[in-house]
Amino acid sequence: MPKRIRFSLNRFVEPTIPDGAAQVRYGLVEGDTLFETRTPWSEDQGAAYRLADVRLLPPCWPSKIVGVGRNYREHASELGNPVPAEPLIFLKPPSAVAAHGDHIIYPAISERVDFEGELGVVIGRRARFVRPQEAENYVLGYTCVNDVTARDLQRKDGQFTRGKGFDTFCPVGPWIVPCGEVDFERLRLRTLVNGQVRQDASVQEMIFPVGAIIAFVTQFMTLEPWDLIATGTPSGVGPLAPGDVVRVEIEGVGALENRVVRG
Repeated sequence: MPKRIRFSLNRFVEPTIPDGAAQVRYGLVEGDTLFETRTPWSEDQGAAYRLADVRLLPPCWPSKIVGVGRNYREHASELGNPVPAEPLIFLKPPSAVAAHGDHIIYPAISERVDFEGELGVVIGRRARFVRPQEAENYVLGYTCVNDVTARDLQRKDGQFTRGKGFDTFCPVGPWIVPCGEVDFERLRLRTLVNGQVRQDASVQEMIFPVGAIIAFVTQFMTLEPWDLIATGTPSGVGPLAPGDVVRVEIEGVGALENRVVRG
């Protein structure tokens, strides 16, 4: 099955643009070609475009972004934190979402902004009180996420909301790869800054796997279609500076790339 994405033929799309102007469209990617589809769920292939000629939007518009902290032992250690006994959950606002190719805006009130490459899980249908062994039935697919964090503000506040909630602090994409097309046991995540590898780990190193995370979260929160779970980052996180290009690669899923600019 081809990769499922959202795309626009225009440089930007806003909901206030009148009919007849830029419109959000949906498509499937096969190699370097994108085929338009009528809906995000259909498999019909319409007009074809070169992937290089379209601007990709975020592949999902979540009602909420659920983050998982300290889900890799070495990352917990590098920050001097204990390994949690159960998933450590936080939320990022939907306004933090940015697309592949968008800028990450370095806020003027922060002096330390870090990258955090992560596997993203996109929910496919409403989920409540899900058992771990059934969790995959609720997953639409996987994508790449950069859980950008103002580390100095996170430490100052003693909680995650401000440090992880700035606009553009959740790049996601470039597309969603359906569940059945991903060999989960072989997924490897790498984060590069200006072409240099900073993170490199198998997603099998996660303390709490995807099924356990979904089961835990849905005990107290309903997950809706298109909601996004950022499953945690491995060791190697570090600072970004204006002008840096950060790239999150997950084998079999895609590569998400964004440039940092001064706010």
